[in-house]
Amino acid sequence: MNISVIDVGGTFIKYACMNEKSEILSRGKRPTPQNTSEDFINALVDIFKSMPDVEGMALSLPGIIDSKNGHCVTCGALHYNDGFYVERALKEKIPELRVTMENDAKCAGMAEASVGALKDVEDGFVLVFGTGIGGAFIKNHTLHRGHHFSAGEVSFILTDKDAPQMINEYRWGNQCGVPRLCALYAERKSLKTEEVDGMMVFEAVNDGDPVALKCLDLFTRRIAIQIFNIQMLLDPQRFAIGGGISVQPAFIEHIRKHIDELSADTDLYFPKPEIVVCQFQNDANLIGALQCYLERFAS
Repeated sequence: MNISVIDVGGTFIKYACMNEKSEILSRGKRPTPQNTSEDFINALVDIFKSMPDVEGMALSLPGIIDSKNGHCVTCGALHYNDGFYVERALKEKIPELRVTMENDAKCAGMAEASVGALKDVEDGFVLVFGTGIGGAFIKNHTLHRGHHFSAGEVSFILTDKDAPQMINEYRWGNQCGVPRLCALYAERKSLKTEEVDGMMVFEAVNDGDPVALKCLDLFTRRIAIQIFNIQMLLDPQRFAIGGGISVQPAFIEHIRKHIDELSADTDLYFPKPEIVVCQFQNDANLIGALQCYLERFAS
């Protein structure tokens, strides 16, 4: 059984022909349409038809995804898909198509829960650090989507009680997405923000630059505080940290250091969050989208 698995990003669509063992048989990439839902659907149909002998389509998408009804409540930067019924439009082009669709961070969570870093625990939480923060809550080995399909949308957690007009600035995704770390470093080094990327910051961290280390310390303390809050609210057995930044040992070490400090800074008992690195990185969304498809159609 081969499946057309498609990971839609704001800039590129990554796709692969995969079998039920999560093996990638072929793969490709093309620019994401930027104008209309019709262009978007045509691109997905072209990808599907380019793969011989595939039985269905598994989609990973940005935004809040109603996976039950095949509906994009929102679609990240692809605002032309907000409120759009993707599954219905695809079946108008390919009437017998079997298709699943899920939020990209939830796909990453499915990958880790099914065959990755969370496969041996009942309850876990995945955090994916990029431009914002993606989240997925695994409960009883199952992806928890929530009543409005927004469970795990941790980017929208508020970190401050300021006036409503400050809500965007004080969302956790804006406070602890990778661009914020770059901005902290740029500000303290008197650089332009556009001159700094994550690689530059971590090169400085690994060289022992005290400014870079201070920025990373502040950044990861904010992350640890919210992980601690999620631990107390949902009590998962393990957190798996993903995104390109997670391959930097200093990032994970600093989060664990702050978790240790928070856990020690009380005379009361609190369960200490366990932190591991996601097993899957660039292919996590593809693997997780496939798992969503298998969960629905393989039985």
